[in-house]
This record gives sequence, structure tokens and C-alpha cells, in this order.
Amino acid sequence: MFKKQKNKKNIIFTDTYNIEIDGYDPKPAYKNVPEWYKNTKSYHSYPPHKGLKEKLNVEQTAATIKKCMPVYDSMTAGYYIVTNSDISVIDKDGETYYIWGVGPGIDFHALSQLELYPNAKKYGPSFPKFLNKWSIETPPGYSCLFVNPMHNSSEIFSIIEGIVDTDKYVNNIHFPFTLNDPNWRGIIPAGTPIVQVIPFKRDNWEMSIGNNKDLLKQKKVSNKIKAVFFEGYKNFYRSEKEFK
Repeated sequence: MFKKQKNKKNIIFTDTYNIEIDGYDPKPAYKNVPEWYKNTKSYHSYPPHKGLKEKLNVEQTAATIKKCMPVYDSMTAGYYIVTNSDISVIDKDGETYYIWGVGPGIDFHALSQLELYPNAKKYGPSFPKFLNKWSIETPPGYSCLFVNPMHNSSEIFSIIEGIVDTDKYVNNIHFPFTLNDPNWRGIIPAGTPIVQVIPFKRDNWEMSIGNNKDLLKQKKVSNKIKAVFFEGYKNFYRSEKEFK
């Protein structure tokens, strides 16, 4: 069984624009579990292999994605930064135009800055970016991975993902994005998750190819998992991850 970590690290989000808007602060990702996940059943039954039902008169039961801990752990890792205002996306003079209520809103990168980025040219003369009012600080040796919210990403837009050494670069980090459909028009509601922020410790790595000793280690793990019907990974190997 997993054990709780005793030494917690601290990540600091500071409102550099000093705009108080209740309800739209950064929040732990576990507080934004998507509805599709909440509504998914943990198990489902399905017809057994031919001949088994006649012998045992039972149906087989399988765990769904809701019992997959790697999915849950990725979905709830780190923190969300959300839009702090409704953002209206409209046409103006034949180009995409953004309107927002309060906060820093949207700025742009010239297309020349991302000219070879996949599908860049279909987005017009410039790339929009969410201006983020929050600076982020992590302890020495820790950086942040900025990704589209895993298993909970927007149907409207996708950010350009990246890594920032937030222990040294304590500053606002803005998020260039693309509309998933360049012709989409409508309102991005206040409180929409923009990015999932996952702090991690920087380490140096070197790759190698496993040998027979490593294969034996894998076989032991595989056999232990096969010995139980459900939640073998969760009960035997998973470590708890806590982000508050």
C-alpha cells in the first residue's frame, strides 16, 4: 500500500495584476475532475468466452477507465490556471477578434515567430496567447510542466505546451494557443481551464536497454498483478500523489 509523503513542497501563485476576482484562482487539478469521468461506472459486465457461461452460469466483469489509476493520477496532477473572464471570439474585418471583460486577456505572437509550427498558417497572420496574471514560484531544483489539461482539455482551443524553470524564473508565464477549429466563434466561459501546471524535480537521466535481470524483475511484477482480479497496480505499486 502507498504511504503519504511527509515533506511537502510549496508552489506559490501570485496575482501580479492585483485583480481580485472571486472563484477564478489557480486550483488543484483534483478539484476539476471532468463530468465524463464522474459519470463513468467503475465496472461493467460483458458476455464471457464461449462455453464459460454454460459451465459457470456467470458473466465476466471488467474494470472501466475509471479504475485506471494512471489516468486518474495524470488527470489530478498539479494545478489548473483558468480564464478569469468570459472571452468572446468574433469576426472583425475578416479576422478573428477577441473581447473580454476584466484581466489581462489576449495578446498575440506574429506568425513569423511560429512559422513552421504544425498547421500554423491556417490560423492567420498571428497566434493568440492567454495573458496569465499569475507568477509561479517553486522550490530550488523544481520546474513546471505546462500541458493541456489531461483527459479534460478544451474542445475550443489547445495551448502550446512547455517547461519553465520556475524556481529561477519567477514571473508571469503566458500561453500561446490555437483554436481547434479556426472558424469557431462563441464565448470561452470564465473559469475554463487553460493549462495544467505540474511541478517536478529536475534530474539528469541516461537511457539503457534492460537485460535478463531486468526482465526477471518485470516478470515478478506481472505475475503479482495477474494474481488478483482487480486493482493490483493500485494496491501493490501505486504511490499517492498529493497536490493541495
